[in-house]
Amino acid sequence: MNTPRSLDQMVPVTILTGFLGAGKTTLLKRILTEYHGRRIAVIENEFGPESIDNDLLVQDSEEQIIELSNGCVCCTVRGDLMNTLNDLRKKREAGEVTFERIIIETTGMANPGPVCQTFFMDDDIAEYYRLDAVVTVVDAKHGMATLDAQEEAQKQVGFADRILVSKKDLVNEADYQALRHRLVRINPRASIESVHFGETELGKIIDISGFNLNTILDIDPQFLADEHPDAAHDHAHGHDHHDHGHHGHDHDHEGHDCSPGCNHGHHHHPAHNDDIGAFVFRSNKPFNPERLEEFLGGLVQVYGPDLLRYKGILYIKGVNRRMLFQGVHMMMGAEPGKPWTSQEKKATKMVFIGRKLPQEIFTRGLEQCLAS
Repeated sequence: MNTPRSLDQMVPVTILTGFLGAGKTTLLKRILTEYHGRRIAVIENEFGPESIDNDLLVQDSEEQIIELSNGCVCCTVRGDLMNTLNDLRKKREAGEVTFERIIIETTGMANPGPVCQTFFMDDDIAEYYRLDAVVTVVDAKHGMATLDAQEEAQKQVGFADRILVSKKDLVNEADYQALRHRLVRINPRASIESVHFGETELGKIIDISGFNLNTILDIDPQFLADEHPDAAHDHAHGHDHHDHGHHGHDHDHEGHDCSPGCNHGHHHHPAHNDDIGAFVFRSNKPFNPERLEEFLGGLVQVYGPDLLRYKGILYIKGVNRRMLFQGVHMMMGAEPGKPWTSQEKKATKMVFIGRKLPQEIFTRGLEQCLAS
């Protein structure tokens, strides 16, 4: 039962989250009904009191799992997600249902954090399922107001590996750019693209590998220009690698018409003091590994509940390859990555996304872990 499975044998899982009314269900309905030759199990995750009023999936059904005519499977979780995932595994192994991947749709008010953690906390689940990515759908028309009113909406943005902005046609370009700028401030590592749900491809939400340690740690150049005016030139040539190999993003050259160091204080960027935000730590000096491990361990103990996602490429003293690390809340993992090449400039780059994180404490602590 517990023989290790290779990555390509594991069942990939996408968490689809987003603002109420942003169009998640429309997107899901389209994915389930169009013929795409893939068998998908959709889990309607009804955590919390608000369940989506859904005309689509398992309405009024006594069955917890139903199979659609095109071979997709739908189920509703009213209890424990872990049990549902284990049930699906048993049924799949027994040949009772067939599916190649899972999409978990969270309710519009859900924080995706506990759902993500399920895939790291339970050994049986971690060896059978591979968490691919969190995809968050944001409504261009009501997005600003929702972010103002709901910290949960900010968390959904903070957790995302990809952000899909719906209903862009209902707003003017200045309002879209203001929303996009705000999304980048909350989460500079997620790719952002506008979508029309009549024509969204499945590829926009699957096989993103957001939780793979080996994916490139990309940070939106707009964020770097704002945070580190002096570092903006590092990325001046690198916009096109931001999309992890998926084309069609509409964000590669947006928002870069300011001179470096301008503070984007245009009239359509009112100050929004979101509780969820991000910052980047960079250094060309190597870390002392023992000191770093001790500091990160303490950091996660103290700030774990407020840390949403964090990811980094680390330059460690005495190690001739990059170390890759990432975490969700208090779950942190690291593994060796590719060797540094002789042409590369060895450097650390880390991004932390969380709730009211004390950037100075993190930065000062990390600086004290650098080898002297």
